[in-house]
Amino acid sequence: MSDRMAVDRPVPPRPAVPEPVDAPRPAQRPPAVPKGSALRVISWVLHLAIPAVALWMLVARPELDLSWDHRITHFGLVLAAAGVAVTLSVVMGRAARDRRDARLFLVSLAFGISAGFLAAHALATPGVLLASSSAGFVAATPIGLLLGGVAALASSVEFTPAGADRLLRRQRMLAAAPLVLPAGWVAASLGGLPPLGNPPRPIETETVPIVAAIVGGALYLVAAVRYLGIYRRRPSPVLLSVLTAFVLLAQALFAIMFARSWHLSWWEWHVLMALAYCFIGYAAHVQFRREGSARGLFDAVTLERTVADLRRDYAAALEAMVDVLQRSERGEDVPLGPAGSALAARFGLTEQQVAVLERSAHALGAEREQVRKLGGLVAVGRETSLIRGEDDLLDRVRVHAAAAFPRDEIRIGLVRSGELSFPEGPAGSPARRAAETGKPVTDGPVLVLPLSVKGRAAGVLEARPARGRFGEADTVLLGSFASQASIALENARLYQQLDGLFRSYMSPAVATALIADPDQADLGGAVAEVSVLMADLRGFTPFAEDTAPDQVVAMLNTYYGAVVPVILAEGGTVVQFVGDAVMAIWGAPARQPNHAHRAARAGLHLHRAVEIAAAGRREWPRFRVGINSGPALVGNVGAAQLRNFTAIGDTTNLAARLEGLAEPGQVVIGPVTRAQLGSAATVRTRGPVRVKGRREPVEVFVLHDLGEQE
Repeated sequence: MSDRMAVDRPVPPRPAVPEPVDAPRPAQRPPAVPKGSALRVISWVLHLAIPAVALWMLVARPELDLSWDHRITHFGLVLAAAGVAVTLSVVMGRAARDRRDARLFLVSLAFGISAGFLAAHALATPGVLLASSSAGFVAATPIGLLLGGVAALASSVEFTPAGADRLLRRQRMLAAAPLVLPAGWVAASLGGLPPLGNPPRPIETETVPIVAAIVGGALYLVAAVRYLGIYRRRPSPVLLSVLTAFVLLAQALFAIMFARSWHLSWWEWHVLMALAYCFIGYAAHVQFRREGSARGLFDAVTLERTVADLRRDYAAALEAMVDVLQRSERGEDVPLGPAGSALAARFGLTEQQVAVLERSAHALGAEREQVRKLGGLVAVGRETSLIRGEDDLLDRVRVHAAAAFPRDEIRIGLVRSGELSFPEGPAGSPARRAAETGKPVTDGPVLVLPLSVKGRAAGVLEARPARGRFGEADTVLLGSFASQASIALENARLYQQLDGLFRSYMSPAVATALIADPDQADLGGAVAEVSVLMADLRGFTPFAEDTAPDQVVAMLNTYYGAVVPVILAEGGTVVQFVGDAVMAIWGAPARQPNHAHRAARAGLHLHRAVEIAAAGRREWPRFRVGINSGPALVGNVGAAQLRNFTAIGDTTNLAARLEGLAEPGQVVIGPVTRAQLGSAATVRTRGPVRVKGRREPVEVFVLHDLGEQE
C-alpha cells in the first residue's frame, strides 16, 4: 500500500545544498519499490483478496468451517470494534465541522451509523446481557452496514459548493442518526420489544443478510472505486485506508450472507469489520506521528474545494512568513516569534511544523531573491542588444543592479581621460586599484569588480553590502553583472564609433533614417516635393591646372568644411561631392514643408561662409549656386554592392542648369522656388532664359536676400 505523504499540508521545499565537486559520494542503495508501482498495487490487491479466498474455502469445504461458540470473546471483539469506529466518527466529525466539508462529514456519518449498530449487535450477544438470541442481534450488523454504505457512497460524490452547503445545513439533524437509531434498536432488543426482541425468524436470518449483502456490498464497492479515482489524483495514507475500509466492509457483508453462526466463516466478518476500522485508525496514527498534530489528519479525504482552500491558506501562511522574514532582513523590527505563533494557532501546527515552515519560508525567500537577482542580470544582458549612449546605458545598468540588490549600495564608475570617477562622488583607493590591475579587489565588506573594454580597464562596479559580507553566490552574481556591464559598455562604444564613421560618409539625416529603418537602404525610391541646391567653383579647372594637387585638395576640404555645416544647419541632406561640386536636397528623406526657404537660406549663407574660409586667398575660385524646387524621385540609386542616396528628375536637372547660369557669389533660383519664397525673398529677375534640355524658356531669378517670414 502506498505510504505517500498526504496532501493535508504542502511539503516545504528543502533548499539544495551544493556538494563539493571532489567530495566522495556515499554508496548508492538499491532503489526502494517506487510508490504507486505495479508491485505495490498487486500487493494491496492480494491482501484484500485473502479474506475472499478464505471465505470461499470455508463455504466450499464445510468441514473446514469449524465451530467456536465463545460469547464473551464475541462481546469484547465487537464492542472494541464499535469503540474504534465511534472514535473515528467523532474525530472525523470534528474535522468536518472545522473544515466545513461535506465529504468528511458523510464519512464520519457512515462510520458512526455502522459503529452504533455494531454496538447494538454486541450488547445483544446471547448469554451476556440476554439469555438467548434475538432478531435484533442477528439483523443489527447488516442493517447498520447497509445504512453506512448509503452514507459512504454519498461521500464519494464531488459536491458542488451549493450542494455541500445544503448538506451542511442539515448536519446537526443527520449527526443525530448514529445516536438515535442504534439507541432505539438497543432499547427494543434488550427490552424484548417486537420484532427486534423476538427470537430470530427466517426473514432476519436469511432475507435481511442477503439483501444487505447485495445492496450494501455494492454501495461500498462503488464508493471504493470512486475513492480510488480521488486517491490517484492526490495520494494519501489516510485516503487509502478509507478506500481499503470500504472494500473490507463490503467483504464483511458478503461473509454475513454465506456465514454459519458461531463458525469460522461467521467470525471472519467480525474480524473484517474490526480490521476496517483499525486500519483507518492506524493510518491516522502514522500520519499523526509524521506531522505531530491531530489537526489536518483527514484533510486528504475532503472535497476538492476544501483542498484548494487549504492550499490557498497554507500558501498565504507561507507568504506571510516570507514577508516577515524579508521585512526583518530589510532592518524592520518585526519579531518572527509572534508570526510563527499566529500560524500555529491558525492551523494547529506544532513547534516542529512551525520550524519547518520557517525553514521553508527562508528557502522560498532566498529563492525569490535569487530569481530577482537573476532577473536583473538578464535585464542587463538585454541592454547589450539595445543601441544606447554610454551614459544612458550605465544609468540603466545601475537601475537593474539596484533592483537586484535593493538593500546594498551599487556604484558604477568609468575611466575618462585616464581618471576613474563615479557620478556619486570620488573614487576610493580600492576602486582605483581594481581599475589599474583589472582584477577584483576586496576591501572589508566592499567588493570592487573591474569593467573592461577590449582588454583594457574602462571602469569599475563597486558593491557595498547593507550588512555583513557578500556570500559566494552573490559574489559570483555580481561578477556576472560586471561582465554583462563590460559587454554592454563595449557595444555602446563600438556603436558610437561606427555611428560617427557612418555619419561621416553620408548626411546625418540619411544616416539617421537608415539606422531607424534599414529597409530604406533598398534600391529604389519615391517621388517627393524637394528643393535641390547645386553649387560648384567657377574657374576651378584652370586653377587646378596651375596648382599642385595637394593644394587643390586642401582648398576643397577647406571649402567643404565651411559649406557642409551651413547645409546641415538648415536641415539639408548633402547628397554627393563631385570634384568641386556639391549637391544637397531639402524635403527628403525627412519631409520639410518649408524646404524652399531652407535651401534659399543655405545658398545665401554658403557664400558668406566661403568668403570667410577664403579670406586672404584671392586666387581661390568662388562658388556659384543654383536652386530649384519641384517633384523628384528620391531614393537609392546604384547596385547591390554600391549605392548612393540622391534625387533625380527634371527638378534636379534644372537646378544644375541654374547653377551654370550663376556668377560667382550668386544664388540663382527657378520659378517654383521663387513662388514658394513669396514676399520674403528679395530677388532680381533675369527674364526668360533658354536652358539646355528645355524647349521653352525658363524664368530665372537672382536671390539677394531672404527675410524671416516663411
